[in-house]
Amino acid sequence: MCRSTSEAPLDRTRPDGSPLRTGYTTGANACAAACAAARVLVGLGLDAWEGPLPELTADRYDTLAGSILIHLPNGEPARLPVRVAERRDDAAYASVIKDAGDDPDCTHRAEHWAEVRLRADGAVALARGAGVGVVTRPGLGLPVGGPAINSGPRENIIAEVKKIVPSGADVVLGITDGEVLAKKTLNARLGVLGGLSILGTSGVVYPYSTAAFRASVAQGIDVAHTLGADQVVLTTGGRSERFAMELLPELPEPAFVQMGDFIGFALNHAARLGLRRATVVGMIGKLSKMADGRTMTHAAGSEVNTALLAELARGIGADEALCAAIAGANTGRHAQELVTEAGLVGFFDALCERVSVVLSAHVHGRLRIDVFLVDFSGPPLGRFTDV
Repeated sequence: MCRSTSEAPLDRTRPDGSPLRTGYTTGANACAAACAAARVLVGLGLDAWEGPLPELTADRYDTLAGSILIHLPNGEPARLPVRVAERRDDAAYASVIKDAGDDPDCTHRAEHWAEVRLRADGAVALARGAGVGVVTRPGLGLPVGGPAINSGPRENIIAEVKKIVPSGADVVLGITDGEVLAKKTLNARLGVLGGLSILGTSGVVYPYSTAAFRASVAQGIDVAHTLGADQVVLTTGGRSERFAMELLPELPEPAFVQMGDFIGFALNHAARLGLRRATVVGMIGKLSKMADGRTMTHAAGSEVNTALLAELARGIGADEALCAAIAGANTGRHAQELVTEAGLVGFFDALCERVSVVLSAHVHGRLRIDVFLVDFSGPPLGRFTDV
């Protein structure tokens, strides 16, 4: 069956059979810290924290100021413990400890903090403090020179703070030792310098093992097959699945399966079941990796081959200056921006065709493979139908 847009796998258990714990993203923690500081600033205070502290971060709470209730980007409520919350002259400061659950990364147990000051124009402005990176290259969907706060968390923080301080606020976000922690990430390579990025589409970190995730992909394809579907729509995540459902409204919901990074595994499983067709829907980063023959497209150890994208552009008549720019692009998204700005017609369709050819070869022609390249806001940029 399909996973929800939160991309939680179906089987989440520890080796002893107990369930794996979910956690919260850097964006959710930044939002919690900002909201806690905002409440202190306007004299509302915090709620008490009830019950034991989160088991994986309890030892980091040498002090406990209370708790804060926020709404995550996915709309769910979440209550987080607050380590520090205090007035500092004309500002208020609060911090929380990130609990990434049983799928930790280098930001797990890091202290996320916020400093909030009042303003009178009704706006909520976000700025980077120590430990949050600054964007120095294009291609990340963020202004160069601005803080590395992605759009989802940014909108969520602004909306939640605005509920507390309708008159507006200046919010500085930071992560203790973030500059040191960032050295364990790809941030510098992507052009985010001086700290970590504030990320998180849903606000929740869902833990999974590779085996469990693969099993959930197989189960989704099995359900589609059992219900009589002769094709399956494979998407890279919740957002691309929503776009896919808009593009293919005639298909039943069980035909849509979030396969994450496991494109090779998903296609092989669909072919073994005898399905006739697979439609792959994704954004340029994942599709560029598939075009390069990657059957596992996780970010770790799998970078976009921009030289391949430059060759595709050259093959449809792009001039050498544009090809050189694409070859030197920072990310797949940066390459997309360059192509769009240049008005290079046919590039995205050519990329989709390349993906179809490569993936068809992977399954030895046992599936017809259609491909849609969608933009980050949803509209399809390119498509290829395997007739």
